[in-house]
Amino acid sequence: MNEVHQKTGCRPVVVVVAMIVAVLLGTVGGAIAGGLAGYTAASYRSPASLATPEPVATPSATYLTLTQDSAMISAVEKVKPAVVTVINTLPPQRGFFGQILEPQASGSGVIVSSEGYVVTNNHVVENSQSLEVIYADDTKVSATLVGADAYSDLAVLRVQGPVPAAAELGDSASLQTGEPVIAIGSPLGSFKGTVTVGVVSALDRRLDVGGGLVMEGLIQTDAAINQGNSGGPLVNALGQVIGINTAIVRGSGTGGAVAEGLGFAIPSNTVREVSAQLIEFGKVRRPYLGVEWVAITPRIASAYNLPVEYGAYVQAVQPGGPAEAAGVRPGDIITKIGDLAVDEENSLLTTLMRFEPGARAEITLVREGREMKVEVILGSL
Repeated sequence: MNEVHQKTGCRPVVVVVAMIVAVLLGTVGGAIAGGLAGYTAASYRSPASLATPEPVATPSATYLTLTQDSAMISAVEKVKPAVVTVINTLPPQRGFFGQILEPQASGSGVIVSSEGYVVTNNHVVENSQSLEVIYADDTKVSATLVGADAYSDLAVLRVQGPVPAAAELGDSASLQTGEPVIAIGSPLGSFKGTVTVGVVSALDRRLDVGGGLVMEGLIQTDAAINQGNSGGPLVNALGQVIGINTAIVRGSGTGGAVAEGLGFAIPSNTVREVSAQLIEFGKVRRPYLGVEWVAITPRIASAYNLPVEYGAYVQAVQPGGPAEAAGVRPGDIITKIGDLAVDEENSLLTTLMRFEPGARAEITLVREGREMKVEVILGSL
């Protein structure tokens, strides 16, 4: 099971919804709770009258009312053939008794092109030795990694030959809170094609996923998402993919409150932009500063008698990099890039991602207790 437990204490536990299985080690079991959500359309009749009713003219046009039930069913039928299970075979590992094990990670994905491109999560395919895709009809085919991006947690695979279907990417900018959505995927790596229904609970959410990365602009949904759903589509009632499921939050991880119905998806507009770069370049071009740094918090500032409570302490500067060219030195504390503060909400990495490679930016830093500004031309990774 691939669970990422974030910082302990009162912070939520972010669970990356992929499933890892060690072959020959055992089996995965669990109690599965199911549910059925329905929509009932009732017809209303007037009470009977003693008087003979007047004849009612038949309307000249007949309108078909599409209920929520039938809309959801149609949406599932449209997208489900394009949803796949992604099997990631990891490098061999030696077991306790010396035996060679071949662990596997399992997630979901969705075919987005008749040319065989499949979108999934970066964490589903990272460290892969080989990749396979299982279609809805149980056909298993080999897949190659086109490119992956850790910051957006997106990856693109490619399969050869004809594909059963290709899903349509919708416009995530048009989403509204309360809009019905459908999550499709392979929870626990075994129950492929599982469909759950919910609503858009909130938009433009931020989620700290560790390693200095903060995912932004996420769609929050209460559609049930479980391990193995990572990389699967979040679909609207028109059968358009409006998000790629990426993580769930379950609670504090310290025996405190437990959250339910907190799933998060990457918006389709982000998916469209990132996947296009991955297909064209094999990577997403990101801004580059060229420093090794550690985040400063009030606790660290107090312990080391630092002059600021928030910022990025520069431990090392890469020779020949943009930071060195701008005059940044080890021991400097970066507090701003442009007008964007480096603080508890925005790490140095998150702040950098607001800029384009090659952009000029003013860096505000503290050196030996004095604030100063330098101009940097950001590089490209």
